[in-house]
Amino acid sequence: MTPPPLRPARITSAGAILRRELAARGWTQRDLAEVMGRPQQAISEIVRGSKRITAETALELAAALGTSAEVWLRLDAGHQLRVAEERPEVAAARRAIRRRSQARAGGPPQRGRGAG
Repeated sequence: MTPPPLRPARITSAGAILRRELAARGWTQRDLAEVMGRPQQAISEIVRGSKRITAETALELAAALGTSAEVWLRLDAGHQLRVAEERPEVAAARRAIRRRSQARAGGPPQRGRGAG
């Protein structure tokens, strides 16, 4: 049996990184909102982790902070993935999918594409 892939013990949310970045610059959430031309509430929601970072927002954060948009998208996606993995119903669904997949691997050919 193959061991599970290694992963960090903790994934820091994009909002936590953004909070630290603002503090290091001496900026408030309002300052960033003004620079980006966004409502302060949107920045606050990102910092709290209640709002996802879209591609557009990632591009704007990158322009405002001198980073890459990919950094913000990856931080957000990694955090969301970890949160989902820790939900019991997601874990149960993944186990069921693996069982069905393994059963299908040794079963009859699938109907549809190329099956005749």
